Amino acid sequence: MENEIMLTGVGGQGIQLGAQVLARAATLEGREVMYLGTYGGTMRGGNTDSTLVISDCEISSPPIVSQVRFALVMHHAFWKPVRDKLRPDAAVVINSTVFDDEIDRKGLHCFEVPATRIASDLGDGMAASMVLIAAYAKLSGLVKLDSLVEAMKQSIPSYRSQHIESNARALDAGFVAGDGMSYPAWSRNGESL
Repeated sequence: MENEIMLTGVGGQGIQLGAQVLARAATLEGREVMYLGTYGGTMRGGNTDSTLVISDCEISSPPIVSQVRFALVMHHAFWKPVRDKLRPDAAVVINSTVFDDEIDRKGLHCFEVPATRIASDLGDGMAASMVLIAAYAKLSGLVKLDSLVEAMKQSIPSYRSQHIESNARALDAGFVAGDGMSYPAWSRNGESL
């Protein structure tokens, strides 16, 4: 079974890194993964999206999907195209610190995580995407915290190694922020729902 996940935000919010960390963490746990990142015309401030397909069996098509089961939204600026791809009964995890748009919650499971505030309180506002993906991992059960931390270490280039510790703290804090939230990606026997 497959889980389709779309991350969206503005350039500079860590969308591509967050998607890469989720993809690697799932791979570390023996899942099949396909990942596609798309970027707007600018490095910072333009739209940036990533789509992941994570499965317990072979994936035969690329991660260009017409519908997604999960959306992780770092900013409201590019929310509408993602909203239009949500399956009925999808789950949306919102960075409530900066998200400033209306959401028609009918038929959706919405979870608000103040990711930017949590990361800023930890001393590194740039780690907000790590907070959001960890909260998502906790509420969905998609991957374990240890896998996220290891995947983050593998994803950070050597010239940015000074950020590993703050990103690990952000992942820990995000996992805690996901306590009490639940929308399982996998059933008890490990297959997607």
